[in-house]
Amino acid sequence: MKSGMHIGQTATITARVTPEMFAQFEGKVVHEAYSTVAMVYHMEWAARQIILPYLEADEEGIGAAVQVKHVAPTAVETDIQVTATLTELRNHLVITEVEAKNNKGIIGKGEVTQAIVPKEVIKEKIKLSEMTQP
Repeated sequence: MKSGMHIGQTATITARVTPEMFAQFEGKVVHEAYSTVAMVYHMEWAARQIILPYLEADEEGIGAAVQVKHVAPTAVETDIQVTATLTELRNHLVITEVEAKNNKGIIGKGEVTQAIVPKEVIKEKIKLSEMTQP
């Protein structure tokens, strides 16, 4: 990992809620509102923005943990903003607090942990998982 990443560093992404982001299971919409699944995606994407400039050519970030609390609904066509703040660097782990907001306030908060790992290690682990499938 390249040097320069520091505690307190932030990254923000924005998106507009679309029907594809609705809460749904097996293609059946449960609520016509921004889903927790979409929120987790956006939280991971915001956290990834922090690590991207610091990855070496032979490294990649991989999700290690996500904790999320979805606290308020958001309707279609509403803009959301998700900010990740770097709170801890521990060995190869990058830990960020994440917060999602819409125009009325906070809609979710949580934590995303990413591991910075050599690409070859990831490929080997994937290959091993394929060999254990029935």
